[in-house]
Amino acid sequence: MTIARVALPVALDRSFDYWAPEGLALTRGSIVRVQLARRSLVGVVVAVKSESAVMREQLQPIDEVVSLLPLPDDALALCEFVAGYYQQPLGMALALAVPPLGVRRSLRASDGTTQPPASTLETPLNDDQQAAVDAIRAATGTFAAFLLQGVTGSGKTDVFLAAADTAIAQGGQVLLLVPEINLTPQLEARVRDALPRAQAVTLHSGLSDGERRAHWNAASTGDAQLVLGTRLAVFCALPRLALVVVDEEHDTSYKQQDGVRYHARDVAVWRARARNVPIVLSSATPSLESFARTEAGKYRRLLLPRRADPRAQLPRISFVPNRGEGARDGISGPLWGALGACIARGEQALVFVNRRGYAPSLKCSACGWQADCPRCSARLTMHREPPCMQCHHCGHQEALSPSCPQCGNVDLLPQGHGTQRLERTLKQAFPHARIMRVDRDSTRTKGAFAAMRTQVAEQAIDVLVGTQMLAKGHDFPRLTLVGVLGADNALYSADFRATERLGALLTQVSGRAGRAGLPGAVIVQTDFPAHPVFAALETHDYDRFARDLLVERETAQLPPVTHAALLLAEAHHRADVDAFLDHAHTAAVALVNQNAEAVTVYSPVPAVLARRAGFERGQLVVQSASRASLQRFVAGWRDALIAPPGKRVRVSLDIDPASFC
Repeated sequence: MTIARVALPVALDRSFDYWAPEGLALTRGSIVRVQLARRSLVGVVVAVKSESAVMREQLQPIDEVVSLLPLPDDALALCEFVAGYYQQPLGMALALAVPPLGVRRSLRASDGTTQPPASTLETPLNDDQQAAVDAIRAATGTFAAFLLQGVTGSGKTDVFLAAADTAIAQGGQVLLLVPEINLTPQLEARVRDALPRAQAVTLHSGLSDGERRAHWNAASTGDAQLVLGTRLAVFCALPRLALVVVDEEHDTSYKQQDGVRYHARDVAVWRARARNVPIVLSSATPSLESFARTEAGKYRRLLLPRRADPRAQLPRISFVPNRGEGARDGISGPLWGALGACIARGEQALVFVNRRGYAPSLKCSACGWQADCPRCSARLTMHREPPCMQCHHCGHQEALSPSCPQCGNVDLLPQGHGTQRLERTLKQAFPHARIMRVDRDSTRTKGAFAAMRTQVAEQAIDVLVGTQMLAKGHDFPRLTLVGVLGADNALYSADFRATERLGALLTQVSGRAGRAGLPGAVIVQTDFPAHPVFAALETHDYDRFARDLLVERETAQLPPVTHAALLLAEAHHRADVDAFLDHAHTAAVALVNQNAEAVTVYSPVPAVLARRAGFERGQLVVQSASRASLQRFVAGWRDALIAPPGKRVRVSLDIDPASFC
């Protein structure tokens, strides 16, 4: 009798034995459907054997093999690494590599002899770009990690597409990761232009299950030479993988925030090492993790210090106070003047504020009441389209209050400026200008973001008002002015990465200006122009800024100098959260004392957002200068993290958390 050990996507750190009906062909990696209790689940066979420690009559049969393509050994190894490093059940990690499943159908297998497409790259590269391409090409067939760091508009995309062209021409496959779905359409067009004969497929959540399944099959059979996708694409089966590229590698979207909390950039590096292929991490503003590894000599830096278009210069940066002469409706006098002049010249401008909605809060002018979310420890954001109050944490919505619920005053004041309010303000000030708002609300429908890009490219828009969706990856030749509002908000954040993220965001959004023959200007509204983050922006010296931040992290003993794990507990009652975290803290301290591990255990505290969606939240951080010590500690600590029976506590463990908030 054939016995299959199956890993299932359940929160149990074990696999289950099933027997295989006669005639059912199984191998390690087979994707099967089985019964667990009364649930029908899809799992992955991790071992095939002839006997089981479980009695025959207690075993259940495998219902069916649901995919003719099993997961290959390297995909299994990748999932085993992810499960081990991020301290999650193997079945949960394997579920990330299983494609969307539908009706079984025949799949054309590839014999690995797909005719490589001819090179059609015609864009001339400058000396810096060519040197970077040559370095990547020289690493073919070996593991090498490159940090492709270039100023905004320096042609980083041209570099990694040229390297991809070589890899594909030699019969290999390329995995190209991007942080957000909105970046895939424009990059798809770039890929088609650079590699018109290469079969490229996309993998992201914006596709239907059928599309994702077809694209996954094309990649796993070797028919697709290039896979362009968001973070989940790092698990795609690629039999002839020859090059991995992570574009905008600093972006926090690569970090999964629920379930298996992996970081796609780090998983991509591990996969490239395991497959013995080069990996390119591309960014104008590298993460401190990648920057530190480059400084330590673990990654090789490929520097592009100038813009690819020889006519283009880096924009002129200036700082103006939030208030002062000529300021109105959240926009400073100098920015009002620059916007008017830009529109008069027939050029394009971007007004950036990283807050969607009309106003971040609504306040009573008489008694000071503010609209709070009933389910979160956060204020409701005022929206005008459609009119409502909305929580951006849990999604709660309610009607706009006509009067103060505490004192009855009808004079309720919107506090602050969101994209909707700025859009209305600018339309009133420039009635003949064509103004477009770009945020999550205005681009919900499929194709809306692509339509926006088309309108901007066709010069049908004069002023863009948007959030960080517009901060990176976009090349608008006639966009010459960028105005930044609300830049100081991040300086008050409790997140230890806030300054790093602000520096990256400001550099990226400033880089939208002056990318072609027209000179660019950036006006940043701030009350702290001497802050180091603004000094680095003004001098275009991101390296000095990053090195100063590393010194700060060394002093404070924070990542990437140290390594951390975050335990988050959520329950409907605060007492349950506190009791569980106290139990976890006691167990952690005892484990450290017992094994003499060099691990620091901090006391439990409420989360910065202490209540979300009706759940009280608390957290506990453990930290070590040694990654290996932290891994050993957490592996031994996990048994104590099971929520006590009868206590409805949701628990999540985050290795290398993006923040402690």
